[in-house]
Amino acid sequence: MNRFSFVGLSTSILVLAAFSFGGAVAQQKTLKEQLVGTWILVGAVDVAPDGTKTDTWGANPKGTYMFDASGHFAQMLIRSDLPKIANRMQGGTPDQNKAIVSGAIAMYGTYSVNEADKTVTVKFEGSTFSGFNGTEGKRIITSIGPDEMRTANPATSSGMKAESVWRRAK
Repeated sequence: MNRFSFVGLSTSILVLAAFSFGGAVAQQKTLKEQLVGTWILVGAVDVAPDGTKTDTWGANPKGTYMFDASGHFAQMLIRSDLPKIANRMQGGTPDQNKAIVSGAIAMYGTYSVNEADKTVTVKFEGSTFSGFNGTEGKRIITSIGPDEMRTANPATSSGMKAESVWRRAK
């Protein structure tokens, strides 16, 4: 192979590599772009300051977390072992009602993303826990991929840290 052929081949390889690398960088999505969609709860634990973990939402929690591209979110968490009542309008017993209220939470509002810190700040417009209404909360995205997201709420209303695993809805 002569010198000109070698230089031409080397240049072609470098140009091809640069385009490939540039394409990979262009395909990287922002955290906000990765968040958008519907997520299904896989697991959730609350972690006390001493490290003790509690399954506040039970052994098989249910829930969803939805983020839209315009900055709105909705979230709900529900224990899978809630009491069954025959007629919602007539209500259950006081114990059933207490279990249902303490075993489910729903909230909605707007959100913003801090790409550098990998955090999401949610602004609660409404919640079944009225103490959230009109407040903000910070959520840490500890990892995110195409099909799984892990989040942490560093300061829950009970004084614990909440850790959750979510699967992207298909």
